Amino acid sequence: MPEPPIDPASLVNTSRYPLGSPHDTRYQNNLTVTRSQLERDGCAVIPGFLSPLGLSRLLGEAEERRKFAYFSASTKTNVYFSTDDPSLAEDHPRRIFLKRTNGFITSDCYDNDSASRVLYSWQALMIFIQDCLDKDRLYIYEDPVSNMIVNVLTPGSQFNWHFDTNEFTITMLLKSAVSGGHFEYVPNLRNANDECYEDVRAVLSGDTQRVTRLKLTPGDLQLFLGRFSLHRVTENTGPSDRLLLIMSFAEKPGMIGSVERSRELYGKVTERHLEAQAQRVRADELMD
Repeated sequence: MPEPPIDPASLVNTSRYPLGSPHDTRYQNNLTVTRSQLERDGCAVIPGFLSPLGLSRLLGEAEERRKFAYFSASTKTNVYFSTDDPSLAEDHPRRIFLKRTNGFITSDCYDNDSASRVLYSWQALMIFIQDCLDKDRLYIYEDPVSNMIVNVLTPGSQFNWHFDTNEFTITMLLKSAVSGGHFEYVPNLRNANDECYEDVRAVLSGDTQRVTRLKLTPGDLQLFLGRFSLHRVTENTGPSDRLLLIMSFAEKPGMIGSVERSRELYGKVTERHLEAQAQRVRADELMD
């Protein structure tokens, strides 16, 4: 006998975060706090967002699919995921390549009946994220490989400094590293009109004055404006994996990631990537 469909509300701590009830005082108070954090820091943490059942189900699914994680053969990338440009000075940020050893469980490893995808597809969650970000409308990110993925940080691995392609990223920590594996970021290091290469170089050279380290607990929801904020996950110095579920949304329908980034990070490119590449228009002139 097949299992009954998963109720997405059971996966969230709805007594604290009443998704689907936007007029509830608790809902509105959470919006106020989250928007304030995003405006100030470009990052907001909503603690204890997942219910105990939700955390257990999502973590269990990630661990079941852990064997499918892709680890790139390339262990060095720059913060833009671009190729070397010998015309630039040797210390230019585009020529500084850093160690990257994390892996990803891609979205095509999850079927539509999985708890993770049921939660990702839940309209009430999307509207809550939309309200937190103060956006008029959000859509499911339609990339068939990376719209919902798990970042796998194995013992000894790290995810070097980088910028995101998307303006914002939604993550849920499923399992912490026993030691290390810290999320660090520099808010608003660049803007839509300026790469701010000197500031990027300073961070890559070890300047920590503007670096913020975030404290995350399994079950927390994080909203992060990673298009303009340089960020990384430090080396996992513990004995077990750190697992982070990443859910992506877009402000326009039909959005798909680049061929280069999909090949580099996830080891696969689909026909949809190739079709989208031919029609791709950047929202700004920044490096990816």
